[in-house]
Amino acid sequence: MQFARPPRKPRSESIVPMINVVFLLLIFFLMTAQIAPPEPFAVTPPETSSADPADGGLTLYISDQGQLAFRDARDQAALTALSAALTPDAPVQVRADARAPATALARLLPQLAALGLTQVQLITVTP
Repeated sequence: MQFARPPRKPRSESIVPMINVVFLLLIFFLMTAQIAPPEPFAVTPPETSSADPADGGLTLYISDQGQLAFRDARDQAALTALSAALTPDAPVQVRADARAPATALARLLPQLAALGLTQVQLITVTP
C-alpha cells in the first residue's frame, strides 16, 4: 500500500538577517555621529591667512553686539557656566563675530585669565 506524501510547505524567507543589518547600521551611525548643540546666535568669524586647525574644547561665543554666550547661558552667567565646565588645561575656543567690537574681546581676556584659563583660541576662517 502506498501512502501519498504530505505536500511540503515552501520555506519562507527569514527577515532576521536583514533586521540584524539594519540595527548594526543604526548603531554604526549613532556611534560615528557628532551631536553638537546649535550655536546660540549666528557668528561670522573673522578671516585670516593662517590655516592652523583649532583643538576641540569648550566654545564661548561673542555676538556682533558683544553679547557673550556659553551653551544656554548669556553674558555674565555664561562666564559662570564656563568656569563650572572647565577642566584643567582644557583649551577654550572663543568664536567671535567679525563685526564684534574689539573692546568686548579685550574685556573678556582678563576675565578668562581670572578663571584660570591658560589656553584661549580665537576661531577664524581662511578665505
